Amino acid sequence: MTARSRIGERVELLWPGAAGAEPLPAVGIILAATEPAGHYIVARFFHDARVAEGRRFAVAISASDWQTGEAEVGVVLINHTATFFEQQFLPRAVAILTIPRLKQLLKQWAQLTTKAFYEAIHQPEQQRPFVAGQDRISYAGRVFDEEELQRLVDSSLDFWLTAGPYADSFEKQFAEQLGVRRCALVNSGSSANLLAFAALTSPKLAERRIVPGDEVITVAAGFPTTVAPIIQYGAVPVFVDVTLPTYNVDCSQLEAALSPRSKAVMLAHTLGNPFDLAAVKAFCDRRQLWLIEDNCDALGARYFWQGQWRYTGTVGDLGTSSFYPPHHLTMGEGGAVYTQDLALGRLLKSFRDWGRDCWCPSGQDNTCNNRFQQQFGALPLGYDHKYVYSHFGYNLKVTEMQAAIGCAQLAKLPAFVAARQRNWQRLRDGCAELADRFILPEATVNADPSWFGFLLTVRDGMPFSRDQLVAHLEAQRIQTRSLFAGNLIKHPCFDEMRAAGRGYRVIGELANTERILHNAFWIGVYPGMSEEKLDYMLQTIKAFFAKA
Repeated sequence: MTARSRIGERVELLWPGAAGAEPLPAVGIILAATEPAGHYIVARFFHDARVAEGRRFAVAISASDWQTGEAEVGVVLINHTATFFEQQFLPRAVAILTIPRLKQLLKQWAQLTTKAFYEAIHQPEQQRPFVAGQDRISYAGRVFDEEELQRLVDSSLDFWLTAGPYADSFEKQFAEQLGVRRCALVNSGSSANLLAFAALTSPKLAERRIVPGDEVITVAAGFPTTVAPIIQYGAVPVFVDVTLPTYNVDCSQLEAALSPRSKAVMLAHTLGNPFDLAAVKAFCDRRQLWLIEDNCDALGARYFWQGQWRYTGTVGDLGTSSFYPPHHLTMGEGGAVYTQDLALGRLLKSFRDWGRDCWCPSGQDNTCNNRFQQQFGALPLGYDHKYVYSHFGYNLKVTEMQAAIGCAQLAKLPAFVAARQRNWQRLRDGCAELADRFILPEATVNADPSWFGFLLTVRDGMPFSRDQLVAHLEAQRIQTRSLFAGNLIKHPCFDEMRAAGRGYRVIGELANTERILHNAFWIGVYPGMSEEKLDYMLQTIKAFFAKA
């Protein structure tokens, strides 16, 4: 018998006692072994299950959990282990665990060692005191503890590489938390926007489907992948301006942007500040337009609509989220699209999963009990429904490992949102005395933002520029960001359309969008910010004016 083949054996042995004390008779379960040295790691087995009370790393053992030997009942304490040397000193097995129970036992051990790794490697760095002027202050970053690492390790041990149980769990929990009926998990926020728009091009939507040449109202002061799907599907973006100091869509321009080809409105909640959902939704309902809420920078934000608080992303027809590390939740890479509409929910899954018509989850067949009896397109009667395609779709699924991280993050969302709000308010209060130099950000009326950043716009006529102040902050190791594209139609991706004078429309002069392009920047408020970092950023901003 090899050393490794003994994993899962129950053995009787002499357990090391306290220093100077005699070894104690005990029972243990072999967790690991090495060859050729024959070293073993053994976890203590107790017949009295009460010893596990209050202990996290413990596995209960029932009579049915043994493949062979006497069926003893008890509990294994994973965090009560010892190393034994020399195989001849380890008695023969008196029983062997079943594979399912051994799997659970070894997973618990992996969780314990992962926790130890986090506490020894990551936690000290996270808790290291901030050194002003030496440590870089990022605008955002991942915030995690041992739970994310443990979920990640757990999913990797199952080696379920594509979307699986963790992905299913995240979709269900995320939908419940937002109060929507359907959620489709994808591999990025940009994919989420692409998928949301693609769903609205489906022939199944009849006259409401978006086709090439149709128009979609949006803004240029934002992230490019809010607009990219419009152009990629041959539709025409119609750009309206934004208002200051909310940095969201100017609702007074919506009617002017309307045309007989208008089909949808696609807007982001800028840096976590909800746009005027009441006005935009009323406009869309009145004109029978789709509304896509790009919620990638605003997860957890709320808007008071029709007498109740609603999460952003859930008022329109479709909402999207991003789980890139700087965002409110992270999976490393990841995103989601969500909706109350069951028909749209099914379209999302179709476009996400290669465009297929079948709704069976991966690895499952014939959940409709009608797999080989249907007629589709010009296919022969009874063609396998598993391989019928009703759309030109994609493969935008997330991996199981990413979803596992997301499941750990999801429980922390309320605390993350509260920290962002608290950090934003500290910066807002600290900058109040600078209101004569900056346009300070303000929350939209009837909104409870989930702030992504703290945005400042240099007022006209100031003796300093945005670029000068940004250079000062960056030199002091404070990371800054522009409001993404600033004015998207000025970017190289629009060169051909701009030169040709076609492919998009602009309402008015986009005066505030231009101000943002030239004069606005933002700094971070993410939950990893400490009060020391926030105060240092305020001091550094004020020092710029003292120096000037």
